[in-house]
Amino acid sequence: MEYVIKEKDGKKITTRMVQDKLLIILKEIDRICKKNNIDYFISDGTCLGAVRHQGFIPWDDDADIGMSREDYNKFIKALDKDLSSDFVYHCYEKNKKYLAPWPAMKIRLKNSYIKEKNTLLQNKCKDNDGLFVDVFIYDHMAKRRIFDFPFRTTNIVLFPFITLFENIYINPVPLKELFRYNARLYGKLCKKSEYFADDITWVYNPIRPYKMKYTDIYPTKRVKFEDIELPIPNNPHNYLVAKYGKTYMTPPPENKRCGDHIKDINLESNKKK
Repeated sequence: MEYVIKEKDGKKITTRMVQDKLLIILKEIDRICKKNNIDYFISDGTCLGAVRHQGFIPWDDDADIGMSREDYNKFIKALDKDLSSDFVYHCYEKNKKYLAPWPAMKIRLKNSYIKEKNTLLQNKCKDNDGLFVDVFIYDHMAKRRIFDFPFRTTNIVLFPFITLFENIYINPVPLKELFRYNARLYGKLCKKSEYFADDITWVYNPIRPYKMKYTDIYPTKRVKFEDIELPIPNNPHNYLVAKYGKTYMTPPPENKRCGDHIKDINLESNKKK
């Protein structure tokens, strides 16, 4: 089935066309991580696609990867020296205008353009609006809710204020610094915990945050993904149950099979058309 994202002047941009471009970015990420001995894994819906479809979910319009905080820090250094000139990356470490809450980084394909549906997540790094792969930091987390609660609540409280300021074009750097410091501190204090998940810059499900064991993620393993092999978590079943519930292998009804990220897109230019 063909999933059309945009149609103008008789020309279509389909989800498959977007996925072909996303695959180019994923291959570049994989090349750099292999070269620099950086452990990462395709995450969220991209991981689900690998397990259920051996590639992208046919109607999915984005791609995600995850890595530990230590590997993320190595990844930034690797990108500085190894990223091809066909790409650019945005993150808070390199540009304080970057949206601090989530995800940690976007790796963008030049000569393309994307505008996200979520108006609160509009790109503030205006040098490039290209199609992107999201990079998420994973870190240790507390086993007991009583220890998790104060740290997670701090970031939940900070998040709306950061978002408000950013969307009235004020860059709240002190709040961003506190938000990120709190996440780093929490991960550091939980270093000996067996639990591991999205770091607490992820604030969108505070009542039941994602929770899995470190051994569910590592060591990662490679599986078929489109025409290549990419790494997924060590126990993809436990990972995907934590993310999507026990019925993750059952696709949604046909009327729910649509991408939900792209408002406007152009795959041949960095400008809106």
